[in-house]
Amino acid sequence: MQKGTPDDPKGLIFEAYRIDGITKSECRTIFLDWALSLGSDRETGTALRALLEVYGADAAHPMSEVLSEGLHSIATPRRRGGWRSRPRD
Repeated sequence: MQKGTPDDPKGLIFEAYRIDGITKSECRTIFLDWALSLGSDRETGTALRALLEVYGADAAHPMSEVLSEGLHSIATPRRRGGWRSRPRD
């Protein structure tokens, strides 16, 4: 993959794999920036699968783990915020 593709518009993921000694925490920060910069015309899951196809072979890299976690969390959404409606007694 190259820098500045539709799946990585700013080249953030591309650059993350080039940083020696990058931590998982730093990868999460980069991932968040990547997710916010992804165009509205791009489906996040599809983009993540494409990035993992290119970079996922380096399973020891923390960004590979973060991308995999991102793909998993998209597939299993959680309920967020608010009170649950409960039947009254």
